[in-house]
Parts: sequence; C-alpha cells; structure tokens
Amino acid sequence: MAAALQLDRVSKTYGVTAGSQLRAVDNVTLTINDGERVALIGASGSGKSTLIRIASGLVLADKGAPGTGMVRSFGVSVQQGGRLSREVRRARRHIGLVFQQFALSGRLTVLTNVLVGALGRMNAFRGTLGLFNADERRTAYAALAEVGIQAHAAKRARELSGGQQQRVAIARALVQGAKLVLADEPIASLDPKSAKRVMDTLVTMSRDHGIALVVSLHQVDYATAYFDRVIAMDAGRVVFDGPASQINAAFLTELYGASAEELILPSQFAVGASVPAETPVTQTVS
Repeated sequence: MAAALQLDRVSKTYGVTAGSQLRAVDNVTLTINDGERVALIGASGSGKSTLIRIASGLVLADKGAPGTGMVRSFGVSVQQGGRLSREVRRARRHIGLVFQQFALSGRLTVLTNVLVGALGRMNAFRGTLGLFNADERRTAYAALAEVGIQAHAAKRARELSGGQQQRVAIARALVQGAKLVLADEPIASLDPKSAKRVMDTLVTMSRDHGIALVVSLHQVDYATAYFDRVIAMDAGRVVFDGPASQINAAFLTELYGASAEELILPSQFAVGASVPAETPVTQTVS
C-alpha cells in the first residue's frame, strides 16, 4: 500500500531577512507509513509548522530543480515543483488537520463544526447550504461520543475549553474519514492536564482507526511518552529521524546546543495519571 505521506526534496524559502533569504524548510525528504504515529520536534523557527503546511498543500514548496518539491499522500499527488496537483482536492479528502488555535467557527455549534468534516463528500448544493442528512449527523454524534464531548453538541464552540475545542477538531477529522492526520502544535496553548487529554485522544483515534498521525511538538516529554518514532528539525533540516528511545536531554543538547532548553521540559504529570475536568476558556474563536 502507498505511504500515508511522502515528501521528496522539499524546500521553502521566504522573503529576505537581514539581506538574505530565510530557508524555513531545507531539502527535506521523508516517508510516513500507513497507520504510523510520528512526533515532529524542534525549537521555534525550526520549520515544523511550515513542513506540515507543505504536506497538506496549504503552503507551496519552492519550485527548485525538476523532480523536487514532491508531496504525495496514499499515492495521490498534493503538489510538485511549486504547484498544487490537479489531484489535490482528492488528496485532501483523506488528510485531516488539527491546528494550535483550533480552527473552529466559534459562533457555530459544536455539532456543525464537526459536520464540516463531511463537506468533501457532499455535492456543492448541499455543502453550500449545510444540508446534512441523518446519516451524516449520526456519524458526527458518534465522533463526538468517541472523543468524549457529545454532551456539548448543541453548545457554541466558543463556550468550550481549549482542550474541548481541540477534541472537536479531532472529531471533525473522524467525520472527514481522514486516513492521515497532521496536527500542528495541538497542545501548545493548553494547560498540562488538557494537553494530556488531547494527546490521549489523538493517539487513541490513530490506533483504533488505523490513521497515520504526525504531531509537531515543542514538549519532548510528550514526544517520548506517546510516540515510537521522532523526527527532529533544526533550521529547516531533519537532523534526526529514529526511535524515541534515543531522545534524552544529553542527546538534545548535542543536537541543538543552548536551544535545547526550549525542548527539555520536566514532566508535570505522569502519563498514566487521571485528568481532572477542564476549565472553559474565555477567548472567542471565530
């Protein structure tokens, strides 16, 4: 079976900084297998978020030499040579995205936000008018139940805590029927207890549904607790790709020098500990 994600010699250069171009992603080649769970780590500015956006087709890679800048998901082309593929819409149907700031419509109900995941399988008329059928609604309720927030289906998304909103985004990926989920710093804005709940939900979803999962993280303790494979980035390049068991403070210091302090965080709870209820956030997500 084709790999969940393939990137071949992908680079991304932005503007001019202090008289020189900023290379956010620098000649990255990697493969994520079907059902595999991978942590993507690195300090701020290492290129993690840009790489995830390139993988999803939200950001175009540099044109480069012929044959470079190729991104494929389950054998379907997302982009190549700085251009989106004609197949990109088909590829995106099975790529679920989870962002740091939730990417929900705060004024819509939780159920409606989750139903958005079904739009890729609907015709334009039904999708534009939001005419979801009974089967789609049942699927959405089931997804909410799976992530543990079905009781909040009728609430506006902005009424939920940050961790709950992130689980709405995960439920949306389930309704979408995603075979690959790319999560960009999904716990960066959450307290440790909510972060653990979100990570548990992501990994359980991946395991139970055979979904490939790539999660970018600052917190190395989460990467080693939840993943077998870790990809470390620095200055846009992959500087390590291997087993999480090799990641420790000394190894990170060797890779990153002083910047390793940003990644080496003491665990604030045991991975298997119970998690108290989350506290609602006050910000509005539009």
